[in-house]
Amino acid sequence: MFKLSTHKDVWRIAGPLIISNLTVPLLGMVDTAFVGHLDESYHVGAVAIGAVIFGVVFWGFGFLRMGTTGITAQAYGERDNVELRATLGRALLLAIGFSLGILLLQAPMAWLAFYWLEGSELVEQHARVYYDIRVFSAPATLVNYALLGWFLGVQNARGPLYIMLLVNLVNMVLDVMFVMLWGYGAEGVAWASLIAEYLGVLFGFWLVKRELRRFPGEWPKGLLYRRDKLRKMISINKNIFIRNLCLMFSLAFFTAQGARYGDLVLAANAVLFHFQTLMAYGLDGFAHAAEALVGKAIGGKNRIAYYNAIKISSFWAVIVSVGFSLVYFVFGSALISLMTDIELVRREALHYLPWVILLPLVSVWSFLFDGIYIGATRAKEMRNTMLLSTFIVFLPAWYLFLPLGNHGLWLAFVLFILARGVSMAILFKVITVRSGING
Repeated sequence: MFKLSTHKDVWRIAGPLIISNLTVPLLGMVDTAFVGHLDESYHVGAVAIGAVIFGVVFWGFGFLRMGTTGITAQAYGERDNVELRATLGRALLLAIGFSLGILLLQAPMAWLAFYWLEGSELVEQHARVYYDIRVFSAPATLVNYALLGWFLGVQNARGPLYIMLLVNLVNMVLDVMFVMLWGYGAEGVAWASLIAEYLGVLFGFWLVKRELRRFPGEWPKGLLYRRDKLRKMISINKNIFIRNLCLMFSLAFFTAQGARYGDLVLAANAVLFHFQTLMAYGLDGFAHAAEALVGKAIGGKNRIAYYNAIKISSFWAVIVSVGFSLVYFVFGSALISLMTDIELVRREALHYLPWVILLPLVSVWSFLFDGIYIGATRAKEMRNTMLLSTFIVFLPAWYLFLPLGNHGLWLAFVLFILARGVSMAILFKVITVRSGING
């Protein structure tokens, strides 16, 4: 009999993932804090621009995690151990192939990135140093995406927790050494990230070997190259890739427009955006729980389990989003002060803090529906809602609110997030029917 998800099941997946996810923005905050305590504000801007570039380059390939999760979760629901292994193998092959492409195209990508992201001469100089080092972490980063997605698909949230904790804790320790002790600035931040990612891959493969004991069977070499299975994975990944590019474009556009207002606004936005990222990775824990549980329910063709997983994941996601808004309202000023000693940056960031307080309440729905759509492997619909939110809502809103300056930029971003949630809610019934779960 198919077991319905409980609040405990959601937290069994979401809890470890929230902890592991929060280490990522916390690491970004630590990076900013370390360079923010150096003498000049351009260090903060350089790391911000470098991080945005790899947000586009690496996070754009986040389909390797998301696409792997949905397919793996459905195979898990069907209790198909052979397909579980085959899905992991295909994901790793794609990760290696795409990472080699990034390395081959690193020069033209750098030219395009720095042509588009404008900053002062000093900011760009240090951001280029960051780029030249960090780009060589591509193979490790993309392989880690595939491993994290597979672990989540088999309902094991501890695997991602252990990998992410190792990667980010090592990264933080190396930040202390390279930046605070040896004074390398943006260069030190980049080296810390590169070394930590490769250590994470080695540890991840060891965890996979242990996890496969739960699923007896042989590696299906021939099944890895089945055209129908590859076609399905490539189709899902292609659509999620387009969706991710739109998201990364929006984030990069936000940073680029902030940079046009000067280094001070760029630094203030970089500090504040860590609040949004912190919230995003926290809410992602419940989105991930929805991915795994919804995918399992669809694989088992169980309508009641499908709606039950959505209901419980939604309940906790809303509660946590309200908590984030309250924390930012009460402690926002103190958090800004922790991240930088530069008084001008602090004052500038306080002007835009209300937008960050509002964002968790708006963002929760888009994150939650992302999880549902990924678990249902409805990548095409995800792509379409993101295209609409980016080009029909965000860019026109930015242009309309240009007279409001940086406040107008933040308003356009809030409307972008709101449009994502609303459009996915409208299509929810459609993706439910198309996933084989009768409404």
